[in-house]
Amino acid sequence: LVNNAGSASIGSLEQLSLRDLRAAMETNFVGAASMTRLVLAGQRARGAGRILTVTSVGGVVGQPFNDAYCAAKFATEGLMESLAPVAARFGVHIAVIEPGAVASAFVDNADASLQARNDEQDGTYRSLFAAYMSRAAATFAAAQSPADVAAVVVRAATEDSPQFRYQTSEQARAFVGLKLADLDGSAVVGATTGWLS
Repeated sequence: LVNNAGSASIGSLEQLSLRDLRAAMETNFVGAASMTRLVLAGQRARGAGRILTVTSVGGVVGQPFNDAYCAAKFATEGLMESLAPVAARFGVHIAVIEPGAVASAFVDNADASLQARNDEQDGTYRSLFAAYMSRAAATFAAAQSPADVAAVVVRAATEDSPQFRYQTSEQARAFVGLKLADLDGSAVVGATTGWLS
């Protein structure tokens, strides 16, 4: 099984409705959990199988204006990390694939989405969002291709000794590594705070 559904939900928590939060969880977390439940019993009974879930670097590192998306991807990573040792006892390998920026219309769609949210409010977040979008545009200008991500998925599906966590680029590896080595949270919060300047 390859769980590859995902949708962005751009906005800071105050800008998001409960409906936005629930929609992000339904697609990014409940969808992957539901599909995993559908195949797990059969794989367990056969004593073999792989369940690969495409999450994101946003499933490891929280990012400004990605509150709902990161929360849902964090939940997905937590689910898969918790399930992995149990499933392994039955011959089922669980892995997460963590892409960074992938060439897509993400920046254009995010900009339109949050501009509407800012216009509905008093503009409190407008300058912070503009700084975030400037950084996001630069990041996505150097994004990896979907084919690069697909190659990592194929590797996770076919290698003899698969690992639990795969990043799809050197940039993703460095970003995730920042969090995994950050015991007090200061490195991540310091880095992402700089995105808003």
